[in-house]
Amino acid sequence: MERRSFLKKAAAGTAVGVVAAPAVASELPTLKWRLASSFPKNLDTIYGAAETFCNRVKELTDGKFLIRPYAAPEIVAFNEVLDAVKDGTVEMGHTASYYYYGKDATFAFDCAVPFGLNSRQQTAWMLQGNGMTLMREFFAEHGVVNFLGGNTGTQMGGWFRKEIKTVDDMKGLKIRVGGFAGRVMQKLGTIPVQIAGGEIYTSLEKGAIDAAEWVGPYDDEKLGFYKVAKVYHYPGWWEGGAQLSFYVGKKEWEKLPKLYQAAIETATLEAHITMQAKYDARNPSALARLVNNKITLKPFPQPVMEACFAAAQEVFSEEAASNPKFKKVYADWVAFRQNQTTWFSIAEDTFSRYNSIRKLK
Repeated sequence: MERRSFLKKAAAGTAVGVVAAPAVASELPTLKWRLASSFPKNLDTIYGAAETFCNRVKELTDGKFLIRPYAAPEIVAFNEVLDAVKDGTVEMGHTASYYYYGKDATFAFDCAVPFGLNSRQQTAWMLQGNGMTLMREFFAEHGVVNFLGGNTGTQMGGWFRKEIKTVDDMKGLKIRVGGFAGRVMQKLGTIPVQIAGGEIYTSLEKGAIDAAEWVGPYDDEKLGFYKVAKVYHYPGWWEGGAQLSFYVGKKEWEKLPKLYQAAIETATLEAHITMQAKYDARNPSALARLVNNKITLKPFPQPVMEACFAAAQEVFSEEAASNPKFKKVYADWVAFRQNQTTWFSIAEDTFSRYNSIRKLK
């Protein structure tokens, strides 16, 4: 398909939710935007989603709409991207919405909630359930338009200096963990610490923290955590399908030609799919290499999982009782989760469990 043909069709309404008069790129203005990422440049998966996005927007607009990504902390710190977009410091951001849990716990639904949805279920809620409608309504109050920005899949539980064998082992443990999970872990006596990905290794090495979670084998190997902590626990129950997001300043979005809006929507969806594919393709080999480095690979014990689940239930109830915005989104989200887990338990889970113990020759 020729590029100009695509542009005319996109402007006519083929991109998701966009309808505009026909136009070609030569008739549109040249724009240069900046995008602040929450992630370090050496992580070609999670930071790479911003590069994928920016490159596609450039291609789809014949080079008329140029967006340059900046890794954290080149413009702002990893957890300041929301404010940078809201305040107009940059036009766009790429981040994990649960970094802003401290502002409002409702942000977490745009990323990951403990014992929540897996990556496919999260995308289904956002695009075919009420997720995008509810989150767009919420983000509008912060002057931001949100878009899907990738998904890591179910994450690992992280790197620990000592194996977690009982619930008591959680007490006093200083762990780098993001968003909602920290509040849940506090109920078990854990001390949560939120620091940027690029600072985790040094903090572990110096003993400033006792444990840390990031994403999974591919990224964790790159960051070298196995060199300073040898116990690798799983699963990351707080991130069953951690979704990343692109933010656009609402004022900037409304000024864009419809064709450029269509290019952004199309490119964000491509970046979203590509990130998940990269993680799924690269994690298996990375895990094998980590195991060869004599790490201890262990699931969290069932009593620990049960204690964490109970603590999460308490946090959900507390937040819903005091936060009407959270309560509104939670009601829809938890109903969607119930239907999804029931359906997945029938075919998907049964198939996956069988496949995991049967190897093809």
